[in-house]
Amino acid sequence: MEEKTNLFLGEEPVGRLMRKYAIPCIISLLVGALYNIVDQIFIANASYLGSYGNAANTVVFPLTVIALAIAVMIGDGCCAFVSLCLGMKQPETARRSVGNSVMMVIAGGLVLCAVYLVFADQIIALFGGTVNEETFRYSKEYFFYISLGIPFYMFGQSLNPIIRADGSPRFAMASTLAGAFINSILDPIFIFVFRWGMMGAAVATVLGQVVTAALAVWYILHMKLVKPERADFKIDGKVCRKTLGLGVTSFLSQISLVAAMAAINNMIRKYGARDAIFSQAQYAQIPMAVVGIVMKFFQIVISAVVGMAAGCIPIVGFNMGAGKTERVKKLFTMLLGCEAAVGAVALLIAELFPHRLIAVFGAANESAYYTDFAVKAFRIYLCMMIFACVNKAAFIFLQAMGKAAASTMLSMVREIVFGVGFALLLPLYYGLDGVLYSMPVSDILTFVLSGAVIAATYRQLNAGTGRRKPAGRLETAAKEVSTEA
Repeated sequence: MEEKTNLFLGEEPVGRLMRKYAIPCIISLLVGALYNIVDQIFIANASYLGSYGNAANTVVFPLTVIALAIAVMIGDGCCAFVSLCLGMKQPETARRSVGNSVMMVIAGGLVLCAVYLVFADQIIALFGGTVNEETFRYSKEYFFYISLGIPFYMFGQSLNPIIRADGSPRFAMASTLAGAFINSILDPIFIFVFRWGMMGAAVATVLGQVVTAALAVWYILHMKLVKPERADFKIDGKVCRKTLGLGVTSFLSQISLVAAMAAINNMIRKYGARDAIFSQAQYAQIPMAVVGIVMKFFQIVISAVVGMAAGCIPIVGFNMGAGKTERVKKLFTMLLGCEAAVGAVALLIAELFPHRLIAVFGAANESAYYTDFAVKAFRIYLCMMIFACVNKAAFIFLQAMGKAAASTMLSMVREIVFGVGFALLLPLYYGLDGVLYSMPVSDILTFVLSGAVIAATYRQLNAGTGRRKPAGRLETAAKEVSTEA
């Protein structure tokens, strides 16, 4: 039954498969991104919160990304492993990966929640929350309630790719939509009617995450292809290592982004204090609030990009496991073209309509300095969106092919070497504007490296060798795990 159910991944036209899997994944990630963005929109338009609340949201945002990094490491790793195991006709190993992944994400969520609650003040300060007193107070309030929801958030995000690997991308999308709908309904009620401020925004978010997690639990009990049994939930070190090994690229991609955010937030705080305007107490929070808004627009675009690429993981994994490298090459070409198109559209919006974008985030309630800096930030920070989109797609596709080393190297160079490095270096010469220039410079240089790796990948696929090395390792791992049982 299992073989017949998933054979279509190696037979249907790749364009049709890409639409079937990528569109629900895009919607899922876009909706997931909207959790924080919706909060920020309502916070920005609440006159009693304004840019202080916006800045607090920017401070806390990277801390949710840390949770996401752990969740996607488990979820994406399991998704890739399950897809490859099914392609190699190893359903028993696939089941054990799912069971172990569920236990890992539960444990990880509880531990991270405890760490956040115990070290809240120090963590907020590390991410630039001490820019002024009001921002710090709002950050603490928002962070406390967001921390309580971390286990639910991680569970829902981790199970999403596992559900897709089980052949149910629409359910994965629907579970995320349900949570986001709850959040969007409750946000204005809690913020404007009850006037709960940052607490209201956070509680609305957490309740939405609880709904998504509950739906994920239901699905685990009703899986179609991979139906884990009670014994599959017993932690197995070998299974965990193999699953996490495939997901480590997703983790590093997200966690390195956190490092870049921390560097950017602290450089904004440092060099904003030296600016003639933003050194004034009433305007000190503006640069951080604005850059947070620009990052949220970027997050929307990257969610579409990552969704498109991540949606292809089951297709790539199955065809690599089955040795159908020609189909993998065709899918890679199609994906890169689509990602470049998304980047081009996003670039036009950011360059031509920055005033309209910033208006959504409460610009009418702020000073002219707020709007002027926001327009400049949109146009500089996002001017290399096409390269950014292609880079991200390449990272994920290489991971799905089993090329973890190449994918990890590119991701780390982009976010740590370039992202953090230029965020620290360029402000020395260009002040606050140097923070904005760090993004396009990093994307240009990363694209040069990505181009070389993409060309090498095409040569391997053309030669029919793209499958052998990664699939061989995974097949050996699957056999090791099976024989140990």
